[in-house]
Amino acid sequence: MMAMPMVGRAPAVEELRRAWSRVRDRREPVPVVVTGAAGTGKSTLVAAFLRAAGEAPALAGTARVHSPAPYDWLAAALAGRDTSGLGLPPDALAWLEQDPDVPRERYTPDALLRIAVAAVRALVGDSPAVLVVEDLHALDPASLNLVAELATTDLPALLVVTSQPAEAAVSPQLTERTLARLGGRPGAVRRHLSGLLPAEVGQILRQMYGSEQPDVAEAVWRRTAGNPYRLSELLAVEGPQILSASRVELTAREREVLGLLAEGMANKQIATALGISVRTVTVHVSNLLRKTGVSSRTEAALWALRGDHRAGWRDNPRAARSQSSA
Repeated sequence: MMAMPMVGRAPAVEELRRAWSRVRDRREPVPVVVTGAAGTGKSTLVAAFLRAAGEAPALAGTARVHSPAPYDWLAAALAGRDTSGLGLPPDALAWLEQDPDVPRERYTPDALLRIAVAAVRALVGDSPAVLVVEDLHALDPASLNLVAELATTDLPALLVVTSQPAEAAVSPQLTERTLARLGGRPGAVRRHLSGLLPAEVGQILRQMYGSEQPDVAEAVWRRTAGNPYRLSELLAVEGPQILSASRVELTAREREVLGLLAEGMANKQIATALGISVRTVTVHVSNLLRKTGVSSRTEAALWALRGDHRAGWRDNPRAARSQSSA
C-alpha cells in the first residue's frame, strides 16, 4: 500500500528540529507538547521529526489501551532493558516495571516518584536525549506526575509529549494540569494539530494519483473532515477510484431518498415519508442508480451504508438514526 504523503505538517517538524538543536547545543531541557483530536497525526509528526533529526528516542512509551496502571509510561520505556546497573533498589525498579509479584508497601508514592526520576536520569545519562511520551491523555496519575516532574529537572532532554484534549483523558483535571505545567516551562514548544484543509487534501491526492481537481479534493475532504487517519483509511480502501467516486453529486431530494432506501423502505413508504408521489420516487431512484453507477436499489442502499459521505445522505436524520442503531 502506498504511504500517504505528509502534508501541512512541515512547519511543525521544523519547529521540533529547532527545539532539538537547543537541547543538543545548549544542553537545556525543552518540553514539546503536541495536542490534537484522535487521528490528526500526532504520532506521525513525532515519527517524521525523529527521521528528519536522525535520532532514536532514548526512552519511549505509551499507556495501556484498556486498563491504565501506575507508571505505565516508565514500564513501557524500561521493557527489555537491563536495569541491574542503575544503582537503584531492585525491588522498587521491579515494581516500576510492573512486576506483579513485587509488593509496593515498602515505598511511599513520593519515594517511588523519586526513584522513577532517578531511573530516567540513570538511563539517559549526561548526553542530550529525546524522550517520547505518547498518549498522555490515557496515562495513569503516577505517570502524569512523573512526566511533569521530568519537565522540571535539568535533564538535557527533548521531552516530546502527545495528547488528546484533557476532556478526553482518563484523569481530565490532572491531565489538564500536567499539560499546563509542560507548556508553561520556559522555552516550551506547543503545537496543536487540526484537520487538513481541502487544499491540503488536494495536495495529497495530487502527489498520490496526479489529480488536481478541486471538486474532488473538496468531496474527499467532506468525507473525512480533513482527519489524516480517516483519509489514510479511505485511500487504503478505495485507492485511485476515489477520484471518480467522489464526484457523485446528488440533489437534496435524492439524498433524502437514498437515506430512506438505506432504511429498507419501499417506494410507496418513501413517497409517504416525503409527501411526494410514488412516480416521483421512481424517478429519483432511477437517477440515483445512474449517478452512483449501481444496478439495483439494494446496491444503492449498500453504497450509502458503506459510509459514503460523498452523497451527503447522512444529512437525513432518519437514515442517520437507522445506521446508528444497526
